[in-house]
Amino acid sequence: MWPRGSGRAPYASVQEQLPLEAIEGDVLLLGSGDARAVLEAGSLHFALRSEPEQEAILHGYRRFLNALDYPLQVLVRVAPADIERYLAGIAGAPAGGEAMRRLARDHRAFVRRIARERTLLDRRFFVVVPAEREGGLLASSAWPGLARRSGRAPAPRRDPDRIRRTLAFRCGEVMRGLGAVGVETRRLGGEELGARWRETLAAGAGGHAAPEPSPAVTVSGAGREASRA
Repeated sequence: MWPRGSGRAPYASVQEQLPLEAIEGDVLLLGSGDARAVLEAGSLHFALRSEPEQEAILHGYRRFLNALDYPLQVLVRVAPADIERYLAGIAGAPAGGEAMRRLARDHRAFVRRIARERTLLDRRFFVVVPAEREGGLLASSAWPGLARRSGRAPAPRRDPDRIRRTLAFRCGEVMRGLGAVGVETRRLGGEELGARWRETLAAGAGGHAAPEPSPAVTVSGAGREASRA
C-alpha cells in the first residue's frame, strides 16, 4: 500500500479484486449482490445429423433463446485430456469375451499412440444462469459469469430465499429448453463450483488449463441474438 500523502492510490486488497464472495451449496454469491448457478451441458454430433434434423435443432434452439427474458452465458473450457483416467475407465469396465478384451487392449494402445503424436483436448461446456439482486441490474462479464465489485462499498443486501427460487426456476427452464433439442445438462454443486473457480484462477495466473475464447450468448429485450464475446 502506498504511504499517505504520496499522491498515489493504494492497491486494493486481493478479496476486493475477486468478483466471487462465497459459494453456498450450488449458488455462487457475487460481491455485486447478484448470484449465479452453473450448468454443465453435453454436446451434439450436429454435422452427422441429416439436414431436416439440423433445421429442427436450430429452430428449437432459436425458440428456446427467444423465450428467455434474462441473459445467459455459454462458455467452452478446453484443457488437455486426462488420457490415463479415460483408459482406467476402459480397464475397469465389465469383462466380456476374449474378442472384447482384445478390442479393449487394441483401443488402449491406439489412444496412447495418438496421445504421443498429438495433444488431445477435452472440451467442456457450461451455461451460467443469473439471479440479480432485487432492483439490481445484470452486468455482462467473463467466466464464470461474475461481475466485479467496484470501490469498497459493502455488498448490497440479498434475499437468499428469493435468489434460490429464481435460480431453481431458471435452471429448470434452461435444462428443459436445451433438453428439447437433445442437449443434456446438469447443475454443478459446491465442490464442482469450487474446482471450476480454482481452474479459472489458475488459468488467469498463466496456468496450463487456460480456456480458449468462449462464446457468450446474450438475450435481452426484442431482437434477441447470439453474439460472440
